[in-house]
Amino acid sequence: MKNLILIVILLLSCLNVFGQISAIHFNADWNNANNVEWFEKLSDVNKEQMDVGKGDCQKKYGIAIVPTIVLFNDGEEVKRFQADLSFKMLATREEIQEYIDELIIS
Repeated sequence: MKNLILIVILLLSCLNVFGQISAIHFNADWNNANNVEWFEKLSDVNKEQMDVGKGDCQKKYGIAIVPTIVLFNDGEEVKRFQADLSFKMLATREEIQEYIDELIIS
């Protein structure tokens, strides 16, 4: 049993060393009614929230509509989830978590 626990700890450590998965939730103050409330519940991912009305993040990341969630693997964008024309997020928490889980496994 002790060996199994050590193996699990080693594997989890390797995930942190060899791959960093992060997610940024972009929104704006004027769109708080459509904020993605479940974003903070995503697991196994570094999370950050940015307001496109502050700074140059809208231009830097090419955000065309809010809310938008962008996933990165080792600093490289791998997937983008965007709202529809009514500014409501189309993707579900389950869809995004599934994609994160696939990144971890690969």
